[in-house]
Amino acid sequence: MQIGVVGLGRMGANIARRLMRAGHACVVHDAQAATTEALAGEGAVGAGSLAALCGALAAPRAVWVMLPAGDATETAIMELADLLSPGDTVIDGGNTFWKDDIRRARALAARGITYLDIGTSGGVWGLERGYCLMIGGERQAVQRLDPIFAALAPGRGAIPATRHRDGRESTAEQGYLHCGPSGAGHYVKMIHNGIEYGMMQAFAEGFDILRNAASPRLQEDQRLDLDVADIAEVWRRGSVVTSWLLDLTAEALAADSALAQFSGHVADSGEGRWTVEAAIEQATPAEVLTSALYTRFRSRQDHTFAEKVLSAMRKGFGGHQEPK
Repeated sequence: MQIGVVGLGRMGANIARRLMRAGHACVVHDAQAATTEALAGEGAVGAGSLAALCGALAAPRAVWVMLPAGDATETAIMELADLLSPGDTVIDGGNTFWKDDIRRARALAARGITYLDIGTSGGVWGLERGYCLMIGGERQAVQRLDPIFAALAPGRGAIPATRHRDGRESTAEQGYLHCGPSGAGHYVKMIHNGIEYGMMQAFAEGFDILRNAASPRLQEDQRLDLDVADIAEVWRRGSVVTSWLLDLTAEALAADSALAQFSGHVADSGEGRWTVEAAIEQATPAEVLTSALYTRFRSRQDHTFAEKVLSAMRKGFGGHQEPK
């Protein structure tokens, strides 16, 4: 099949590469002309503008937008809406807020253009491992573009089949899934990322406790000098916490168990916030995910005002002095 790809950053370029490896034809565009030219050198058709990209695609056209959530994506999609025709499809594969998908789908439907929201997980490893795709939008458009999704997804691989799934007609085992109507793809990806925050936080806190098992705060005969890199490695081998996140942690610790190159300043993409907001709207408890999000906020400050208040109260009621 033929598809346009707009935004050739860390994921967009590799999405185009994986599609081309599978025999699909890609017309690509990026705001940086050199980036477009580089991918054209690998077999894609380079386009200097969105208009040129649309002009190089045969009807019915499909354009995958892989840009940062917010104004960049909104602007690109609205420009594409003016360039495309009824029967064409716009795909947003970034980390868009799911309620924006519902609005955009409605606006594009008025022009006869189909809109798909696709939560895309795989990061910089997607080129080789494949991308887990969570798709929202009209079923007919999803079915038409199935060869694209099948090429991007990881496939069954060596993962054992899940018991009790006999008789289900689903592409989930292949690593991609039509989750529901507009907004559903990014909603599922939002919750996926919220869970990711919690899992990452659990690993981070666990390894922090392990590393501090030799703390001078402990009694001398109770201090343990533990090799966190080896612990991460042994956990990868058959433990119940085995995961890709643990794999990445083990690799980082093997390179430098002190992680000296990292400052500890942890950003959040926005999806963790949206997950917490969704939980609030539903009145659904989400203690772990909320705590993990707030810890990321905390990582960007030396000390919070709340900690100063705590210190002042401790001094007031117990005469406790701050450590020098």
